[in-house]
Amino acid sequence: MPDDASSAQQLTSEPRYLQLARILAAEISKGEGGGYPPGSQLPSETELLERYGVSRNTVRQAIAELRRMGLAASHQGKGTFVRREDAPALVIKRTLIRRGKTLVMGHQFEVAEEPTVTRDHASGTVASLLGRGPVHTITAERLLRDPETGVRAAHKTVIPFDVADQVPALAERPDAHPPELYAMLADKGLTLTWWETVTARAARPDERAALSTDADTILITYRVTQDQDGRALLVEELRMSAAAINPTYRITPTTPARG
Repeated sequence: MPDDASSAQQLTSEPRYLQLARILAAEISKGEGGGYPPGSQLPSETELLERYGVSRNTVRQAIAELRRMGLAASHQGKGTFVRREDAPALVIKRTLIRRGKTLVMGHQFEVAEEPTVTRDHASGTVASLLGRGPVHTITAERLLRDPETGVRAAHKTVIPFDVADQVPALAERPDAHPPELYAMLADKGLTLTWWETVTARAARPDERAALSTDADTILITYRVTQDQDGRALLVEELRMSAAAINPTYRITPTTPARG
């Protein structure tokens, strides 16, 4: 626990919750020699509001800030605990490996639940990546699981109607594994390239349930498959717990095209 001098610090500037969050973060940053070592439980809301002379809402906002900083995790019915600096449970290679005419994913997941296929309109980030606006799409969603650790990830493939019309096999099997989709495109004489972007946001309750995690942050990768003219053919979205999975990338230098 912090000493009396630390506990008696006054919060004099706004916003007050950030002041409290910084005080608690300073104690956490001291590690084993601090007031709140890794794995330890933070004081209850009542203890904190009495110790620092702030409102319950201020305490709750400060704890939420600690979670956003990655310093604490809250467990319903148990309290809030200082995060341990454990290595992520799973490192996944976000690469494609060519074996003859076949492409293989760098990390092999297994299907945890059978995929669902729907017809929809592209929106948000996916629509932007497709570069077509709110077009009609075929969407296949599946829940994946790492066979060794049991860590889960949610995968979605979005195929625009115009691409499905050009490559009928995609419309027939939109829930095929990505390498099979790539093969369908290549069989139509398309030269494929890929690029990927990564983002993060707060986890929604339904995502925590689906991924079997209490993580506060979700990592999202978007992989775009393009043809030789730079036209987006399909978009893949992979959602995963930031605390459980660490995506890694191999960087290969390329030579710019001349002319």
